[in-house]
Amino acid sequence: MHFFFSQKNEFHTLANAKILLSDCLACDNCMTSEEGVRVFQQNQKELFRILNLNKKCDTSKHKVLAVSICPQSLPYFAAKFGLSVNDAARRLCGFLKSLGVHYVFDTTIAADFSILESQREFVQRYQQRNQEEHALPMFASACPGWIRYAERVLTNLVTSHICTAKSPQQIMGSLVKGYFARQQNLSPDKIFHVIVAPCYDKKLEALREDFYTALYNSQEVDCVLTSGEIVQIMEQKNVSMKDVTEVAVDSLFGEIKEGDVVRHDGKTSDGYLEHIFKHAAKELFGMDVKEITYKALKNKDFQEVTLEKDGETLLRFAAAYGFRNIQNMVLKLKKGKFSYHFVEVLACPGGCLNGKGQAQTEDGKPDKALLNQMEEVYAAIPVRLPEANMHVQKMYQDWLEGMDSKKVQETLHTKYSAVNQTASSLDIKW
Repeated sequence: MHFFFSQKNEFHTLANAKILLSDCLACDNCMTSEEGVRVFQQNQKELFRILNLNKKCDTSKHKVLAVSICPQSLPYFAAKFGLSVNDAARRLCGFLKSLGVHYVFDTTIAADFSILESQREFVQRYQQRNQEEHALPMFASACPGWIRYAERVLTNLVTSHICTAKSPQQIMGSLVKGYFARQQNLSPDKIFHVIVAPCYDKKLEALREDFYTALYNSQEVDCVLTSGEIVQIMEQKNVSMKDVTEVAVDSLFGEIKEGDVVRHDGKTSDGYLEHIFKHAAKELFGMDVKEITYKALKNKDFQEVTLEKDGETLLRFAAAYGFRNIQNMVLKLKKGKFSYHFVEVLACPGGCLNGKGQAQTEDGKPDKALLNQMEEVYAAIPVRLPEANMHVQKMYQDWLEGMDSKKVQETLHTKYSAVNQTASSLDIKW
C-alpha cells in the first residue's frame, strides 16, 4: 500500500513521502480503508500542525509536545551522520527542540517494563503448561507487524499463545499520558505524543483501541514518525545533524536528564529471547546463564537456543524474523509439531534495526552497508538489565501499586485475539 502527500507551510515544502507498509499489512485482508486514512494522517504535516498551533495566540489550544525515541532508531542517526550514538541522541534532541518540541524521551524504560512483565509471564506459563492447553509456546508481543498478522489472519489457536505484556510503544504511551501527565499536572489530551520508530507498522499500532483513553478522548500515542521521516524534515529545513546543538535527553522524572545511551541484550532488537531465557533458567532451574549460544537453523533469521543439563533439554527457545520464518513456524504449530517454549517473533528479516522506515534506499531496496554500520553501533552500546533500573522498581511501588497489582495488569498488559478472519494463513504467499 502506498501513500503520497505534499504540503506547504512555514516548515518548507515536504518531499513526497512513500509509506510502504510491511508485506503482511499491504494486503486488503489486513487493512481497512479507515485505518489507511488514519495511518496516512500520521506524517510530518501532523507534527507541523501542532507546532504551528502552539505559535498562535489562543493558548487554550496549545499542546505540550513530547517525542519518544525508540532505541533501534538511534543507531540509524549515528550511522547516517557519522556520530557516536550518544552524540546522535543529544543532537536529535537538540534538533527536535529547535522545532518547538518540549520534551524528548528515550523509550528504553518502556522496554524495561515490557521485558520484566514478559519474563514473569513466561515463568507462570511454564509452571501452568500441564494444566493450561495454550500456556506454551509463548510468542513475543513487541512487534506490531507480527501482532497485526496474527490477529487479522491467524486463528485464536495462535493468538492465545501471544504474551499479554504490552509492547514498549504501548507502555511508553501509558508512561507519557499517564505517569508523566500526572507528574506535570497535565490532562492527557493536552499532551501531543510522537514516537520516532524504525518501522511503519508502529503507525498502525498507535491506532489500537487499548491505546486510547475514552475519558480524555486521547490516544496514548498521537503520531508515529519513522527515523527516515525525521531525516526528511532535516533535509527540508536544510539542517545537518552535525550543526545542531547538543541537548541532553529528558527523563520522565522531573528535572533529571538521561545519561549515556544504554540498550538491552539482543542483536538488533530489545532482546526478549535473551532476557526471558536467562530469567527462566534461573527461576525455574536455578541455573545462571552468562552467555547464550545461538544456533542458526534453516537461515540466519531462524535461530535456536537451548538450555541443557545432564543430556536433557530443559528449555528450547527460538528467534523467528521475517514472514517466511513466521509462516513456517505457524504451520508447525497448527500441525502439532512445535518443540519451542518461547519464540521471539519479528516481522522484519534482520530484526528491528532493519525496519523499512530507516534501513532502505530511496528506491525501496535494503541499504545493506548502512545496516551493517547500524548493527556495529548497536552492538557497542552498553547493556543495562531491566532489573537494574531503579526508576522502574520505584514506579512499580509508587505508580503501579506493587508488582502483582490490578493496576499492573491494566497498565502493562493487554489481550490479543483473532478478529475479522478473512483468510487462512495458508492463503498468504510470500
